[in-house]
Amino acid sequence: MNPSAQHTTNAAHSSPTPAEEQDAVDAIVPMIPIVLPLVGGVLMFLLAFIAIYMA
Repeated sequence: MNPSAQHTTNAAHSSPTPAEEQDAVDAIVPMIPIVLPLVGGVLMFLLAFIAIYMA
């Protein structure tokens, strides 16, 4: 047998991973109660501005 065929490694074990790995979604979720009303208010203002401008 080929000696290199006997030696197999997993990529997950051989690659170094950071100690504090955080998902992008997990970082954004706590800000949703603040950002969602602000974006809604801006959207309502823009829609009202467009409606007044078009009238």
